[in-house]
Amino acid sequence: MDMGLKGKRALVCASSKGLGLGCARALAAEGVHLVMNARGAEALAASAQAIRDEYGVEVTEVAVDVTTSEGQAAVLKAAGDADILVNNAGGPPPGTWQDWDRDDFIKALDSNMLTPIALMKALLPGMMDRGWGRVVNITSMAVKAPNPVLGLSNSARTGLTGYVAGTSRQVAGSGVTINNLLPGMHATDRAVALDKGAAKANDISEAEAKKQRSATIPVGRYGTIEEFGAACAFLCSKQAGYIVGQNILLDGGFVNATM
Repeated sequence: MDMGLKGKRALVCASSKGLGLGCARALAAEGVHLVMNARGAEALAASAQAIRDEYGVEVTEVAVDVTTSEGQAAVLKAAGDADILVNNAGGPPPGTWQDWDRDDFIKALDSNMLTPIALMKALLPGMMDRGWGRVVNITSMAVKAPNPVLGLSNSARTGLTGYVAGTSRQVAGSGVTINNLLPGMHATDRAVALDKGAAKANDISEAEAKKQRSATIPVGRYGTIEEFGAACAFLCSKQAGYIVGQNILLDGGFVNATM
C-alpha cells in the first residue's frame, strides 16, 4: 500500500525510544522526513542516526523538554511547515487520590494535555492553509477504562480527548485530521516501571509481575512498538482522510467494550 507520505515532514515528540520511536521509524519507512524530540540528547542522537542510516530520510534532533515554552519554541522552529504532528509524552507517576496535590495535577496537565494543545495550535493553521495535515495524539487506554492508580494520567489525557473531540471536527473540512491512539500495555520503559511497582507491591519477581499482567490481555502478551508505529503511520496516510476525532485502542483486547 502506498500511504502517500513520501517527502512529508513530521514532528514526533518523545521519540528517542518507546512508542514515539516506533512511530518515528514507521513514518521514516514511508519516506517521511523527521523532527525528533526528547529530553535525553544521547539516546535521541543514537535513535536519529539509526533512522538516517536505515531509511535515508532527513532527521533533525531537538533535545529539549517540550513541556516548557522554550522547548516548544525550539521544536516548532525546527518543525517549520510540518505536515504531521505526533504528540507523545511519558505518563505521570502512579499513586492514589491521597498522594496528589495541585502541583502534581498541574505538571500532569502541562505534559499530557496543555503541551499537545499548544503544538496543535501552532501547527494546525499551516496545515489548514496547505489543505492537508495529520495529528496523532498518543494518549492511553485509561481514557476508556480508567486505571485507579493512574488518576493523574486519567485526568489529563481525558481532558486532551475532550479538546480533540471538538477541534478535530472544526479543522476536518480543510483536509486535516486529528485522532488519538490509546495504547494498552506495550514493551516499553513504562511497562517495566509498572511491572517493578507491581512486583514490589505484591512481593513477587518482575518476571512474575509481567506474566500475571500478560495473562490479563486477551492476546497474552505486551504489544510492540513496531505494531504501534504501523497504526500511527496508517492514521497519517492518505487512506485515513475519513477518520476524524477517533480514539483507537491498541491494547490487545484488554478493554472489554463495544464502543
